[in-house]
Amino acid sequence: MRHGKKVNHLSRQAGHRRSMLANMACSLIEHKRINTTVAKAKALKQYIEPLVTKSKEDTTHNRRIVFAYLRNKYAVTELFREVAAKVGDRPGGYTRIIKLGNRLGDNADMAMIELVDFNELYNATKKEAKKTTRRSRTAKKADVAAPVAEAPAAPAVETEENKEATE
Repeated sequence: MRHGKKVNHLSRQAGHRRSMLANMACSLIEHKRINTTVAKAKALKQYIEPLVTKSKEDTTHNRRIVFAYLRNKYAVTELFREVAAKVGDRPGGYTRIIKLGNRLGDNADMAMIELVDFNELYNATKKEAKKTTRRSRTAKKADVAAPVAEAPAAPAVETEENKEATE
C-alpha cells in the first residue's frame, strides 16, 4: 500500500530524478509544451507549478531559489520575463496535461504537458465560446411585444424666468 507516499519515484534514484525533472522543466519553459509519459508529466506538474508561482514576484531571493531547482540561467530568465508576465493574474493551474494515447514501441501512456497561457488556439476558442450568451424565451417575448404609446406631455407652464430666457 502507498499510504502517505506523495512522491512518484519514477523508478529512479533521487539524484537522477531531480536532474530529469530539472531538464524537463527547462524544456517546458523554453518550448512551452513537451511530449512525455503521463507519470512524468504529473511529476513535472508538481515540480514546476511552485516555480512559476515564485516567478510572479521578481526578487533576487526568488531567482536564486528557482535557479537551485532549474540549474539553467537561460530558463530562469525566460521564466521570470515572459512566463511570469503572461500568468501574472492567474491564481494557479499554470500547466495542462493532455493524454495522447499509447507509444508504439512499448505501449506507454503518453501525454503532452503545456503552459496554459501560451496555447493561442485553445484560448481563442474559449473566448469565442464566451461571446455567445443564451437568452431565455421570456426576454424575447418582452422585446417583441408592441411598445406602449407614451402619454402626451403636459403643456409647459410659462414662468417669468422662462419668458426672459426666450427673449
